[in-house]
Amino acid sequence: MRHRLLIILGLFVFLGNANLLASDLEVVEKDLTTPAVVTEVQPQPEVKQEATATVAPVVSETGASIVRATDQENAPSKKVMPMPAPIAPASSMGEPTHYTLGPDDIIEIIVRRHPEFSGIYPINAEGKIQYKFVGDIEIKGLTKTEVKEKIAKILSKFIINPDVDVTINEYRSKIIYVIGEVGAPGKYYMKADKISLREAVVQAGLPTLSASMRKTQLIRPDKSGKPLEKRVDLYALLYEGKLNLDLDMMPGDVLVVPATVFAKVMRIINPVAQPVMTSDSMRRVATGGI
Repeated sequence: MRHRLLIILGLFVFLGNANLLASDLEVVEKDLTTPAVVTEVQPQPEVKQEATATVAPVVSETGASIVRATDQENAPSKKVMPMPAPIAPASSMGEPTHYTLGPDDIIEIIVRRHPEFSGIYPINAEGKIQYKFVGDIEIKGLTKTEVKEKIAKILSKFIINPDVDVTINEYRSKIIYVIGEVGAPGKYYMKADKISLREAVVQAGLPTLSASMRKTQLIRPDKSGKPLEKRVDLYALLYEGKLNLDLDMMPGDVLVVPATVFAKVMRIINPVAQPVMTSDSMRRVATGGI
């Protein structure tokens, strides 16, 4: 009797939300029947990619990329939407990525023929490095090229024509968050001062089949306590080729991909119905199917 009441309750909830479900299910149905529309696509050579649990950094049309934080546990495998069609590379492809250094970044300074001035240096919370024989040097807000010029100028007081090279070993000062119904939700370190929303979603593992992509929210925190919230039609951006909907994500931004109403309803019903169904099955086995 109890099992039947739960089934009837589930049917009422499902029928009550039928109108809301129609708009969400249309997204998945449309993807399975309609090819994506992409403007000005140029042929690209096929590249074989290895399937991995984590997301590898991918260079975008602006030269920007992100890397998932290594201190996170690997997310369980999820069924995700297919990869969107590629777009034509932008004219800026191949140019150096613009990245300004900040706290927690780690750089390596190499002074050729002078190993005593070479080493790996983390940038502290004040945006400085503790450089050998010189002391603290302000690094925050500089690109690696500007750091190279600054170090060379300082060392010119001690060395004739210093040959300096600077490399960024770890990008850790700029963070974005991609949460909700994506393949690998979590914290990501940026390798540029900004990154496109489209690329951030692709590197986060693409939306899952239970994602309500047309209701995605981009949240930009504000010190005043009134964060900027903008709704994004992620399906139109990824699978309909509407690149004018793409936005730039800045450090600290949060991208929220919500679940469909159907997925939310099933997550409520399943934990309640599962114990009842299990106990009913055990009773049937014990009574010989009576």
